[in-house]
Amino acid sequence: MRAFSQLAICLLLLLTGCAYFEASEQGPKMMRIGNAAPDDRSLSQGLYSFAEKLEKRTNGSIKVEVYTNSQLGGDRELFEGMQLNTVQAATISTGPIAQFAPSFNVFDLPFLFPDEHTAYRILDGPIGEELLDTLHDQDVIGINYWENGFRVLSNNIREVATVEDIAGLDIRTLENKWHLRLWQELKANPTPINYGELYIALEQGTVNGQENPVGNIVNSHFYEVQTYVTRTNHIYNASPFMVSKKFWETLTAEEQEAVRNVAGEVQEEQREANQEETETSYDYLEEQGIVVTELSEQAFTRLQQATEPVLEQFRFEYGNELLERIIQERDK
Repeated sequence: MRAFSQLAICLLLLLTGCAYFEASEQGPKMMRIGNAAPDDRSLSQGLYSFAEKLEKRTNGSIKVEVYTNSQLGGDRELFEGMQLNTVQAATISTGPIAQFAPSFNVFDLPFLFPDEHTAYRILDGPIGEELLDTLHDQDVIGINYWENGFRVLSNNIREVATVEDIAGLDIRTLENKWHLRLWQELKANPTPINYGELYIALEQGTVNGQENPVGNIVNSHFYEVQTYVTRTNHIYNASPFMVSKKFWETLTAEEQEAVRNVAGEVQEEQREANQEETETSYDYLEEQGIVVTELSEQAFTRLQQATEPVLEQFRFEYGNELLERIIQERDK
């Protein structure tokens, strides 16, 4: 009887081992990744680079499919897809992320970062890491920050060279409270519209202006239905690269390390490409006859001053600690 029991245990262990080996031989783990950006934007090209590098780095144990241009839905749908693991990874602007993780609102306050390198120093440091960690509660793993770029204003009504010129414009914004407050302070009429529907909204006159990184204005052809672009640089837009927690937990430690390492490599490539894209985009817009306006120092200062109540409201609602940490780090 004892011999039979031992034999049964041995058979069970053998079958369990076979089942485990069989599971590991079922094929590559599928990873669908996406964003809402146009296919030829640096963010989208970064996803293609990530896919190629990760498949090679893991010897094909992870197979990556890339879906750009809102093919898997807008930013909100992408985030919810990661929570459900119907989308395994995505890059999404911080504004829509804040709907799920409110601490991210701090990155969408006006004129927080004077330039990209200051933003990198803070995003890649302890503060940025802490905010990525808050995504765990949303069943999402924050890996690092890619770049959408500084947001600028466009419209088809008039050239915007002063704060007063903004008043009365109907401007599409992200679905984010602080973006809305920014334009309300400037006496514009902000309207949240899904990015995938923005071109039609501009064409049909639902709104007469919008604000986005200049690369989006070019690659989504907004210049066809806009006449004026002003380099307001009012918000620096990071675009975190994130992975579904449910998918992450199916990966081996080696695969997780590969995802982090590849995302780090692509982050550097993508940021550099985005800066190049920004300058070439302004040149292209001028070639298309778009009036590109550089604000005078005085006008830029007045724009900053006019939006200070947005920061005060943030302090009132969330306290001063996080914002002050960023300001102190920024001003070092």
